Amino acid sequence: MSAQSIYDFKINRLHGGTLNLSDYKGKTILIVNTASECGYTPQYKGLEELYKMMTGKNFVIIGFPANEFGGQEPGSNEEISSFCERNYGITFPMSQKVIVKGEGIDPLFKYLTDEAVKLGITDPIKWNFTKFLINKDGKLQAVYPSKVDPLSSDIIDAIRGK
Repeated sequence: MSAQSIYDFKINRLHGGTLNLSDYKGKTILIVNTASECGYTPQYKGLEELYKMMTGKNFVIIGFPANEFGGQEPGSNEEISSFCERNYGITFPMSQKVIVKGEGIDPLFKYLTDEAVKLGITDPIKWNFTKFLINKDGKLQAVYPSKVDPLSSDIIDAIRGK
C-alpha cells in the first residue's frame, strides 16, 4: 500500500525511537535533507534560528541526514548527532541517515519527489539542504533549493501564510 498523505509516514529518529508525522497534523512542516560536510552546512544555524523563532506557531523542522551528494554525510548516526549538537545546538527533530535520491530512496522522499512533480518541479533534490515546505493541510506547498537560506523572507512568509 502506498502512502496517501504525508501523515502516513513514520521516521526513525536520530537519537532512537520513532517520530510519527501524523503527530504534526495541522502544523507547517519544513523537511530538509542535511549533510555535515557541505558548503551549505552552515544553514543548520539558520534552521535552528527559524525553529526557535517559530516555536509555538504550529511549525516544525525535521532534518534528514543523507550522503548522496558528494559523500558529504559520511558519519554514523551517532557522529551526525554529536556534530549537530556540538556545532549548531540543533534541537529540532532529526531522522536517522536516509537515502533521499536514487536507488534505495527512503519512502518519504519518494513521496515528496512525486508530490513535487505534481507541482511541476521535476528532479527537486539536486543537492544537500533542499527544503520541502508542507502546509497545515499536509500538502506540499513549495520546494526551495539548497541556495535558499532558511531565514529568507520567501520561506518565512510561506510559513506565516503570507
